[in-house]
Amino acid sequence: MSSTHPAAPPASSAGRGPGFVERAGASVTRRVSVIFYALGFFIEILRETVASFARRKVGSRVLAMQILFTGVEALAVTAVIAVGLGAVIIVQGTSLLPQFGQIQLLYVILITVITRELGPILTAVIVASRSGTAITTELGNMVINHEVEAYIASGINPIAYLVVPRFLGVIISMVVLNLYFNIFGLLGSWMVTQLIAPVEFVQYFQGLFGALSVVDVLSSLVKSVVFGAIVSTVATFHGFRVERSSTEVPQMAIKSVGQGFILLMFANAVITLVYYL
Repeated sequence: MSSTHPAAPPASSAGRGPGFVERAGASVTRRVSVIFYALGFFIEILRETVASFARRKVGSRVLAMQILFTGVEALAVTAVIAVGLGAVIIVQGTSLLPQFGQIQLLYVILITVITRELGPILTAVIVASRSGTAITTELGNMVINHEVEAYIASGINPIAYLVVPRFLGVIISMVVLNLYFNIFGLLGSWMVTQLIAPVEFVQYFQGLFGALSVVDVLSSLVKSVVFGAIVSTVATFHGFRVERSSTEVPQMAIKSVGQGFILLMFANAVITLVYYL
């Protein structure tokens, strides 16, 4: 007599980890929630920034220190990069363009590369590398030391007292550093090139200001403001994302710089595209 055995039950999925679809869905959901949280964080910053003008003395010391660190202390490195970049463009232009009878394009190239494109983005990269990481680290340590909780327990909005002064300080510093970069890139580099490929003073500045337009200045100014808002928002956002361990601080600082660079390049591409439309 043949014995019948019940069919083996199917392997239970309870013992297995989540499949690829579940993991992908959870990852997408988590990223979307972070994006919406970041948008809400940015809107709150804008709201508190507008309200801060009615509280002129609130965060004034933090604002001054932020401008000092972000703007004043970055003048030296900004000047060196600007002079080097401008000198390279002038030397290359005066060497190559005359061969094609297009020496007048040198000034258009200078305005396009320095004032409209590389000036704002390189200034933003300098600020993100120096001040962005510093802001994220400082706020992250404040979270770990429960200083942010103390603000909240005292009825003080940490965004109004900790974020807004840094937000405004970075934007103001970015605009000033961009102007400083343009001055050294366009004028300081001319003095350097006199040792290599002399260009007449009158000829250089007439051609330079002839190629410069109001739209170029406005484009550079808009980029400075937008880039400053991006760097400060990303830095403060990641600073507040630190939860309980000091090892999270450098991790968030690295994420702040990486995501900041990505957003800066994206914003630069969008603004440039709008300029040429």
